[in-house]
Formats: sequence, C-alpha cells, structure tokens
Amino acid sequence: VAISINAALLYGFGTLVVPLGDAFGWSKSELQASITFLFGGAVVSLQLVGWFNLRFGMKRVTVISLVLLSSGYLATTQLTQSIWSMYIAFAILPIVGMGALAVTWTQLLSLWYDQNRGLALAIGLSGTGITAATIPRLMTWGIEQWDWRAAFVILALLNLLVLLPLILLWFKLPTANDAQHSGAAPVQLTGVSFREGMGSLKFWTCNLALGLVISAIVGMVTSTVPMLQAKGLSASDASIIFSCFGISLIFGRMLIGYLLDRLWPPAISAISLVLPAVGCFIYLSGTTEFAPLMFAAVLVGFGAGAEFDIAAFLIARYFGLREYGRLFGVHQGLNTVASALAPLLFAYLLATTGGYNAMLVYSAACCLVGPLLLLTLGRVPRFSAAPLPSHS
Repeated sequence: VAISINAALLYGFGTLVVPLGDAFGWSKSELQASITFLFGGAVVSLQLVGWFNLRFGMKRVTVISLVLLSSGYLATTQLTQSIWSMYIAFAILPIVGMGALAVTWTQLLSLWYDQNRGLALAIGLSGTGITAATIPRLMTWGIEQWDWRAAFVILALLNLLVLLPLILLWFKLPTANDAQHSGAAPVQLTGVSFREGMGSLKFWTCNLALGLVISAIVGMVTSTVPMLQAKGLSASDASIIFSCFGISLIFGRMLIGYLLDRLWPPAISAISLVLPAVGCFIYLSGTTEFAPLMFAAVLVGFGAGAEFDIAAFLIARYFGLREYGRLFGVHQGLNTVASALAPLLFAYLLATTGGYNAMLVYSAACCLVGPLLLLTLGRVPRFSAAPLPSHS
C-alpha cells in the first residue's frame, strides 16, 4: 500500500511541481491537472483489475503489473516539452500498474482474515502513513542529488527491489485448512455474483453514502490549512493543527477497524463518519481559538482515516469475496470520480462566495446524510468458504 502508485505518486507529487516547472516551463495549474489524469487512469484500472485477477490469478497480475509499472516510471523520465506527455504518462501509469492498487491488497487481507478483518485492513491500509512520512523526503533527496528524473527512478526501484521480491516470496492465497495441509485445495470464494451485486440496493447505498463522505473529506483535506490562515492563524499554527488531522487519521483507522469486527458495522461506520460533520460545525462557529480548531481537525481526521477501511470492510462483508475485486473496483472508481470532482466544486464555491462557509455546510451535510444511509444496510450476511471440488 505504501509503495502503490495511488499513494506514492500522489503524496510525492508536490516534490515534482517546482523541478518540472523549472525544467519545462509548465505552470503550477498545468501540472496540477496531472492529478486529474492520474485519477482518470485509476478509474479505468479499477474496473479492469478485478476481471484480470479472476481470469489470470492475483499473483500473476500483480507481478506483471509491478514490472510494467517500473518500466512506466523509467519511461516517464523521457518527458518532452509538451505538457501532454506528462498527462499521458500519469493516465497510463495506474493502468499498467493495476495489480498493485489497493484493490489487490484489501482483497488479499480479506481472504486471510475473517474475525479480525477490520483490524487487518486498518493495519494494512496504514501504509499510506509510511508513504507520507518517507516518499516525499526520498524523492526530494533524489531530485537534489540529480534532477527531477531521479524521483521516477526511485519509484521504479522501490517497486522492483522492495515490493517485487516480497510478492515473489510471500504472496500466497489461503487454502482450505491452510495451517494443517500445505497442499490443500484452494478455497472457493463465496458471495453474490457481479450482476447480483450491481443490482443490489445495498451496494448502491454504500456507493452513495461513502461517495458523499469522501467528497467532503477531500474538500476538508485540501482546504483546512488555507481556511485556518483565512481565520487569521499563522502558517505554522495551521500546519500544527493539520498535523493533528494526520495523527487522528491513523488512530481513527486502527480503532474503527478493531470495532468493526466486534459490533454492528453500519452503526460503527455511521458514528465514525458523522464526526467530521461535528468538526465542520466547529469551524462554522467562527472560533479562532487554537484548542477548538485543533479538536475540529482531529474529528475530521478520525472520519477520514476510517472511510477507506469501512468501504473495504462493508463490500467484503455484505457481498462476499466471490466478486470482491470487481465490486470494490466499481466502488473505488466511483469514489475516485467523487475525489476528482470535489475540489472543482469547492473552488467554485470559494470563488462565488469568497469564503469557506458554503464548503463547510456542504461537507457537514454530506457527513450527516451519508452515515444515516449506512444505517439502512441491515443485518450482515455470512458467507462461508468451502474448498473447491477436486477433479481426478
């Protein structure tokens, strides 16, 4: 998760803006549009990876994806003066690296863990915290030592020298009675069919509920620091408050993951995802005191940390693992679209109103309606795994 493109390139993108601008004369707004192309490529890959995993096998798809992704990173060092070379590269990279996206890692964790699946997902997905702490610094070091090309070489080497060997050594799908019989038949994945899932009201309830929440969270993440500075806080104080957001994100992910395994998942999901709405109301109160603003950031971060884990958990629990890759791919594709469109909406609201209150009202509404929708999901079905029949 830490090395995957949707974490590493996204978190490390800021280190590339100035060097690429200096090298090619591209403006910051032109470079920022690269993220839209990255999201666009991710939407395509998320729809394909589930089918490829079913058709060719997860490990094979993942290994090939890592090799192709590394080659893609190295090819990106040959960017031309046209900004479209950057756009095309960012659109293609997540497609060729589809097997190394979060769909694969969440499915693998869901296959291995049942009783503690929520906590396992929380721990695994906390790899993004490693990304935030290490990848930008590593890319910055490479750029300082050489130039912007070094950043892409580093990303390629991380996939080839760190992740690929781990996959070849340890990537394994569970088998029936895995602990007792090393040669047992593979476990048959149970759950609804892809058509049943796509036609399920509960599936689209999850899509709508979590899509609303993620659109609000993205807006809060990208706007918290400038919003606090607009309130009169210094850049350093705003950064300190935002760091509390990051800490609570990790803590929220772990706690909610633990509770999802033990209590009714929709209730835990709703409670955690409604907390950002409380944070929005604190911001709307107009307070400029440090402590309440820090508390608001903690509440928003708590919900932000839980959202992705909740999505992975609910899709696996309510629809089974038979078509998890494809159904979660559809869900994440829709969330990616919401993530890409939300900043455009917030930019429009900021331009038309001249302040952040409209954005806060929208975010609070999303974090109230979305969690309430999750409470309609009802009882969690149980899908028991069985060994595939042997053919002699």
